[in-house]
Amino acid sequence: MDFVDRISGRARHFDYNAVFKFTDLDVPVQQHLQKVYTTLMATLLASAVGTWIQIAFNLPVWLGLAGFIGGTFWLSMTPHHPENFSKRFTMLLGTGLSQGITLGQLISMALDMSGSGIILTAFAGTAAIFACFSGAAMLARRRSYLFLGGALSSAISLMLVLRLGTWLFGSGQALAFQAELYLGLLVFVGYVLFDTQMIIERAYAGEKDQIQHALSLFVDFMAIFVRVLIILMQNAEKKDKRKRRS
Repeated sequence: MDFVDRISGRARHFDYNAVFKFTDLDVPVQQHLQKVYTTLMATLLASAVGTWIQIAFNLPVWLGLAGFIGGTFWLSMTPHHPENFSKRFTMLLGTGLSQGITLGQLISMALDMSGSGIILTAFAGTAAIFACFSGAAMLARRRSYLFLGGALSSAISLMLVLRLGTWLFGSGQALAFQAELYLGLLVFVGYVLFDTQMIIERAYAGEKDQIQHALSLFVDFMAIFVRVLIILMQNAEKKDKRKRRS
């Protein structure tokens, strides 16, 4: 049994019908969402493997970054077609693995600071946030969160300007980092709402590209995870400093 079959087999044990029975979504759309979330789980596993590889072999971060950018671009250029599914799925897993490589140093720092507990807490918190807001998007009236697209894009632009400003002027970096950290968390939580409803609308329109849709949610999930982990690491560091002073 290959990797895809293993993931699909594990996913079948999860009762998606128990989730979707509270929604008014059509059955074909529900089936598409099942495939998207199953593909997302496979990509997250690939990312975890990438992180392990980076920590074990100390791979350079730029290698993962190049792989992620290249994989994302390659996916966007490869047509969505049943004959291309295996190829595009492999690309997606490679993209997820590359993203994991870019996170290896951060995960290593977290392990040195507080052990695996802080990482599990960050992942569990991210999963809870993602599930709540993705579920809210499915339960809400159709298209009710699509208006967020413009505001979220503007917020991303603001974050880029903020980062560029700190690079150019070199002042207020700590404050800018904190602002970007918490603003980014809110922005990508908003993107979970937006992307989930966008996937639903595209599925109703006949565009059922589970690979590209899973990639969108994967980017949201990882962006939230990184920020939650950094916040937890900062809190752990503050707690450790208070203990040393007392």
